[in-house]
Amino acid sequence: MSAHDDEHAADSLLRRSLHAVGDILSPFSTAAVATLPKLARPRRYTRADAIPDASSDVDGQMPTVRDYHAINSLPPSVRIPKKIPTPIKVEAKVWFANERTWVAWLNISVLLGTLALALFNASKDEIATRFAYGYALISVGVLIYAFALYQYRITLIRRRDPGHF
Repeated sequence: MSAHDDEHAADSLLRRSLHAVGDILSPFSTAAVATLPKLARPRRYTRADAIPDASSDVDGQMPTVRDYHAINSLPPSVRIPKKIPTPIKVEAKVWFANERTWVAWLNISVLLGTLALALFNASKDEIATRFAYGYALISVGVLIYAFALYQYRITLIRRRDPGHF
């Protein structure tokens, strides 16, 4: 037996073992899957621009479409109604979500301030004192950022600007 035959036998044994384990772990047997009809899947229409597909002519050339917008637009005889501007209603959940976000930022700021105060009072080490001042500055920065973000979003909501707050 040559080295090539040994590799083929090992490969064959490995392949048979994988198929056997696959048959055990699979919810469908290979015989049941083999009896299923082989149906052709329908071709999906994937054009995003809604330009219809065209077949080529006798010479193999594709027809030229001069105005792509004419395919998707209304004919000139159809009148489009004018839009009447109406005030945008801001739901209460928008206000409450803004305040809830602000309270969450305040919670983070107070937590960082508490860490800075505890670190400042618990240790007399110079490095710990510097870290305490650093955490205190970060806490004040988070507090200022939270207030500015809250005021910015309140302004957007009061002006009834459309979009993401």
